[in-house]
Amino acid sequence: MTGEPIAVDVVAIGTGQATPALAAALAAQGRSVVIIESGAVGGSCVNVGCTPTKTLRKSARVAHLARRGAEFGVNTGPVQIDFAAVMARVRGIVDGSRSGLEKWMNSTSGVQLIRARGRLDGRDGDRIIVVAGQHRFAATHVFLNTGTRPALPPIPGLAESAPLTNESILGLREAPEHLVIIGGSYIGIEFAQIFRRLGSAVTVLEASPRISSREEPDISARLTAMLEAEGVRVLTGVSLASVERTPEGAVAVTLVGVDAPVVGSHLLVATGRHPNTEDLQLHTVGITTDAQGYIPVDDVLQTTVPNIWALGDVNRRGAFTHTSYQDHEIVLANLSGGQRSLAGRLTTYAMFTDPPLGRIGMSESEARDAMASGRRFLVGTQEMAKVSRAKEEGETIGVIRVLVDEATHRFAGITMLGINADEIVQVIAAMMAADAPYEALRDFLPVHPTVTEFFPTILKRLKPLT
Repeated sequence: MTGEPIAVDVVAIGTGQATPALAAALAAQGRSVVIIESGAVGGSCVNVGCTPTKTLRKSARVAHLARRGAEFGVNTGPVQIDFAAVMARVRGIVDGSRSGLEKWMNSTSGVQLIRARGRLDGRDGDRIIVVAGQHRFAATHVFLNTGTRPALPPIPGLAESAPLTNESILGLREAPEHLVIIGGSYIGIEFAQIFRRLGSAVTVLEASPRISSREEPDISARLTAMLEAEGVRVLTGVSLASVERTPEGAVAVTLVGVDAPVVGSHLLVATGRHPNTEDLQLHTVGITTDAQGYIPVDDVLQTTVPNIWALGDVNRRGAFTHTSYQDHEIVLANLSGGQRSLAGRLTTYAMFTDPPLGRIGMSESEARDAMASGRRFLVGTQEMAKVSRAKEEGETIGVIRVLVDEATHRFAGITMLGINADEIVQVIAAMMAADAPYEALRDFLPVHPTVTEFFPTILKRLKPLT
């Protein structure tokens, strides 16, 4: 690495969801763009997140429906899982998505993809120096999109037991005989249901009093009942003392106050994430991370250093593929003379159990807390067991719960556990984004028979939240 740095307009480190579209748009404006990636192109979503897990989820759902065939008058016989074929399908879809993305970036005029580890290396006047392998660039704009990775909690013996993470579990070629999962939040619950449906015994260990503790207690209870009905063992309120490998190669998890350990063939840890910022050399340009290593940004995604932005998981302003993608839209709008901001962003999210959980805005508990300051809310609830389409589909698990601000008639939030919830909650998300009164949805003409057609019914019988 010798000579003067190469002057470019834009350098982006990391190829998560914010980067490719942003790079292409800036290149189309005539800017020179360099993308630096040390790992697999596409970030977590394409390689170890959305794409592989939702592909795996589909195989698990097909197996589940096949077992239920007799309910619908379809006799299938015993269901056999070809786990190797399941994982081959996952790899095929991931490989196709990743290679397609890489080809697109390599063929985009004005964009150069560098396969190396990128880091900052101070400034040269108004430009930021970025080093990647033998390359050295001087950029006017730098975007950091390096994402996060699984974090292991400090449990004695855990690291030495070589546990699986949400990433490494996708490399399995044989189904676990008994999968023990530490962590009963979104990732842990999704994998619990998937692997149970693919034939593994599954035990979930959660330190909180209930799984999915971010959600309302009744939603946690419904999720627990759903998992247990499928044969998943759920242990909550447990404290883990230690983890060790047995002489036979199994994994034994010792719980505080419990004599017999939980023993499984495989152990998955799904308890949190850690930002990939250690190798960025942020101090060379004066950026300081927070105590957990995340990069603080303002409402337009800019760090404390001008012309350096942090996008996606690493900025702690959103932990989803869709928030990362919207980060690029906000940055692009502002660089193009417009005005967009993170201020007031309401994040729609889903937990991809089957049926899925969809959420946006306030929960009932949060609304009740807000009532202390004088706000008042209306609530409407519909059990999925009473939705005709759900009954026709044999998918009656769950509930729809809608909250409306009584004074403004605007939607305050929705919680939905049920068939197609991940899609349906976005109806409310769009209404909230448009600042539309709830009456617009109450009075619209829905299609029958659908789940969404019940929104007018729900909204016609709103009651004060107490």
